[in-house]
Amino acid sequence: MARRLDYSARYPLHTTEELYAALRSRDYWEARVAEMRKYSPHNEVVSHEVTDDGIDVVLAHTLPREMLPEIAQAVMRKDMVITRKESWGRFNGEETEGRFSASIPAGPGSLNGTIRLFPTETGTTMRFSPTAKVFIPMVGPRLEQLMLVNLVDLFRAEQEETLRWLDEAAAAAS
Repeated sequence: MARRLDYSARYPLHTTEELYAALRSRDYWEARVAEMRKYSPHNEVVSHEVTDDGIDVVLAHTLPREMLPEIAQAVMRKDMVITRKESWGRFNGEETEGRFSASIPAGPGSLNGTIRLFPTETGTTMRFSPTAKVFIPMVGPRLEQLMLVNLVDLFRAEQEETLRWLDEAAAAAS
């Protein structure tokens, strides 16, 4: 059985327009990946495409096997290479929706979900709704829970970097 959660990243004092503009900027994604190198050394922006219809981003994260929890090391015999894809739809001036997925070659499961960017009274919220599924009897539920807990940590770190990025952009514009 797959596990699901909802996580809301809040950006007080920033508009959806500002956040969507950041998502359109390759410099923003490069800064986010650079920040993630503090947690795992091999991260890169593989592609970043912006069209009138939206945004498509592909990121690669490599986690050395020795950095993985013991339960994950039992399943993964090599470094874990995660390909993460994020796609955002057209921005209507107020909100947009997107999808994301993460895949691991020969990985024993899947991770995907939706993202919604919308305004609030105090700024902007980005709501993630991921679903994790591991196809290994007995340990699958434990690994699914571990994936989601680590994903929340990742979302928090990305939120902090995004706030820093937005604050710097606002300061530079004034």
